[in-house]
Amino acid sequence: MLFTRFSTQADVPVLRRLWKLAFGDSDAYLDNFFLRYYRPERVFVLEEEGEVLSMSAWFDTRLALPDGPSFRAAYLYAVATHPDQRGRGLAAKLMADLGRTLSGMGVQLLTTVPAEPSLHDFFARNDFSEYFTHSEFLLLPKQEVQALPGVSLRPASPEEYGRVREELLAKLPHITYSRDALDYQAGCCALSGGGLYIGDTAQGPVCLCAEGMGEGQMVAKELLGAADVAQAGCLLFALNARVIWRLRTPEAPACPGSEREFGMLRWLGSAPYSPSLPGKTGYLGLAFD
Repeated sequence: MLFTRFSTQADVPVLRRLWKLAFGDSDAYLDNFFLRYYRPERVFVLEEEGEVLSMSAWFDTRLALPDGPSFRAAYLYAVATHPDQRGRGLAAKLMADLGRTLSGMGVQLLTTVPAEPSLHDFFARNDFSEYFTHSEFLLLPKQEVQALPGVSLRPASPEEYGRVREELLAKLPHITYSRDALDYQAGCCALSGGGLYIGDTAQGPVCLCAEGMGEGQMVAKELLGAADVAQAGCLLFALNARVIWRLRTPEAPACPGSEREFGMLRWLGSAPYSPSLPGKTGYLGLAFD
């Protein structure tokens, strides 16, 4: 018989094995999650005859709209099923039961970032819709980097990063993150030689979340506040000019073809009417991917 519940501390060794089977992440990556963010109520599991077969972590977030309203949201993360048990609909049941449980706790919607393009179809079959987009660019390494007068980039604490991030995203529908979530992101960044940064420019502050991708690549998981891609490139190359940068920004209307579908949304109950909530316009940014 299938049974769903929140995890317990005793489940941690099983959760680690399941996570590793599903995603292949390193022990250091798992340590970052289980030591910095994990609490039993932050992971939901499905078991059969006492054996955990499927899991999902979740982050307590909010969808904030420019005209003021915000909605409590749960960002689903590390949705995983044991490879030997796939094809039975276990992840679908897990998410359905988790949705009902979180709805009873006051959560109004679920969000997620599919780990690969094919999973967009899976989540769509489970009542998720495309909503979160961003623009994405590749910036090749440079031998010489042009300095920007009056620009500085410095490491930021999760608290400072979250505060400046909210200021920069005030005019966009976007997901807000708790201090605990940003602390977890900072740990992910540190594992790969990246970090959370605040920049000061003549046009105002800049937020940068940077992670290493291996093989001479880094990803700017979000770069907020840069005036244009040229300025963004100068900021990134000032941090590291010897790598290929994959740059993600909320929007770049002057660069057609750069927009990417990124995250999906599912309302728990009827979606509230709002003229500020058209489809495919939200910004999620940090995906812990």
